Amino acid sequence: MKAVILAGGLGVRLRPYTLLTPKPMLPLGDRPLLEHAIEWLKGQGITEFVIAVGYMGKIVEDYFEDGSDLGVKIEYAKSRRPMGTAGQLKTAEGLIDGRFVLLYGDVLPRADLRPMIEFHDAKGALATMMLMRYYTRMRYGLVDVGEDGRILRWNEKPEVGGWVNVGCYVMEKEFLNYIPSGVPYGMDAAFRAAMSAGEPIYAYKSEGTFIDIGDRSSYLRANREFLSSMGEIP
Repeated sequence: MKAVILAGGLGVRLRPYTLLTPKPMLPLGDRPLLEHAIEWLKGQGITEFVIAVGYMGKIVEDYFEDGSDLGVKIEYAKSRRPMGTAGQLKTAEGLIDGRFVLLYGDVLPRADLRPMIEFHDAKGALATMMLMRYYTRMRYGLVDVGEDGRILRWNEKPEVGGWVNVGCYVMEKEFLNYIPSGVPYGMDAAFRAAMSAGEPIYAYKSEGTFIDIGDRSSYLRANREFLSSMGEIP
């Protein structure tokens, strides 16, 4: 079973950090986030990888090469322009044999992947999305107002949240049939196309946690959380 990691985005929301470094290669502690992701997947029993690269992809290739230094095998799928998440996955189609794990290059789940794979198999799913609980406190108070303008409720800076997509999936290769070739295409559009066709699409609710470096504030927060998880330095 292979893992495909999407590592070709421009990282616009992380500029200026990504002007000279692709987003998945930004350091998290002492190593790039992408290396942590590979090690996490290796710990789940996966040793064959396809990394889909684009923007400054040579930096990724030069760092990991064939993966032998990490005890894994790495192949590369390349795109010359931004393709969106599903479009970038499509570039790896020729390197995918069957069922695979898909991971976005700017996230790092902290969970056991094996129960999700078992769930995927038991459901006979074409694609299964990992969900995790996420909560955030709003910056403003929420005020409910009646039709006559009377204030009914005032909830100051409430905590809101629910189950969110963390960018980790188990998929069958046939899912790629719902992604057009050679054009930018989002993963949400691919999922909607598959669901409209009546395909078995599922979500797996994981009780783990995840690190996300999608923008500058989340990247700084991820580093603080990562360093905190390492414990106090004596």
